[in-house]
Amino acid sequence: MKKVIKITALILILAVFVITIVYLYRKSQEKPVVYQTEKPFMTNIIKKTVATGSVIPRKEIEIKPQVSGIVEELFVEAGKKVRQGDVIARVRIIPDLINLNNAEGRLEKAKIAFDDAKLNADRQDKLYSQGVISAVENQQTQVLYKNARQEVDAAEANLELIREGVNKKSGKTTNTLIRSTIEGMLLDIPIKVGNSVIETNNFNAGTTIATVADVGDMIFQGKVDETEVGKIKPGMDLQLTIGAIENDTFHATLKYISPKGLLENGAVQFEIKADVKLKEGQFIRAGYSANADIVLDHKNGVLAVKEAALLFQGDSAYVEVETASQKFEKRFIKTGLSDGINIQVLSGLTINDKIKVQQMNGNSPAK
Repeated sequence: MKKVIKITALILILAVFVITIVYLYRKSQEKPVVYQTEKPFMTNIIKKTVATGSVIPRKEIEIKPQVSGIVEELFVEAGKKVRQGDVIARVRIIPDLINLNNAEGRLEKAKIAFDDAKLNADRQDKLYSQGVISAVENQQTQVLYKNARQEVDAAEANLELIREGVNKKSGKTTNTLIRSTIEGMLLDIPIKVGNSVIETNNFNAGTTIATVADVGDMIFQGKVDETEVGKIKPGMDLQLTIGAIENDTFHATLKYISPKGLLENGAVQFEIKADVKLKEGQFIRAGYSANADIVLDHKNGVLAVKEAALLFQGDSAYVEVETASQKFEKRFIKTGLSDGINIQVLSGLTINDKIKVQQMNGNSPAK
């Protein structure tokens, strides 16, 4: 029995030995790593920074009423174009009870004073015609009569204004008709018929009846990171990409850079504004989100390599140049402008050199 066990153990040891030999042999037969190479190439390199923001009208006005009341009628709807002076809505005045009571009381007092002045004027006229009083005394009475009549007219007009927002003397002029103050497109009408509105005054901004903007004059309003703001200046060209408008780009000219940055999401951002150049007949809706590419620098027709091919030793950059088949040497180069993908080569390489494509699978580069 012991003999069988010994023989079995020897067989197992021999089998493990054979398997190990086979494994090591196969391992030694694996193909060596073959590095791919690529040549430097001539290209244009453009260095850009991106600003995020939106396209908005340069002139956007909120139309507010001059009287408080109830919206009685709307004459237009959002999206329509209006001219300066076009009527947008009509407001029915709900008069203030205190002001209304005061106006009615003033009118009653004015009528009483007028009746009294009329009696005096008629009496003085008779006395003057009989030669009892002088022309000067009669004239003074007539002046008082005319003043009393004027006070009645003023009190009636004031009462009409409080009740209706218009009086007979003003004709068609009324502040119950809400008119557009500029020519443009109605972007929004936030109120409906029947809504109460408050007049604009020194103590209240008032209710917005409508928002009107000139959509033919648009600007890009965005933000740039503090690391890039020092590289831009007014007059630079921007290329706008609007997410809602595919396969089209818009040009703009940088006009404004905020002198003060604001902290947002842990980074300081500076506001910028640029004039958007629209083609004839082109229309952009207000508020579209957009990205602006700002060209910081560009080089045309320069020798370049893929930035991923670079290796670094301290502050110096180098590439691995093929000297023979799958044999590489380290060569330091001087680089220039980069766009994040390609980088300009100022010296150290020629267009005929072959450089190693760095592996992304963890293999160590040749030294």
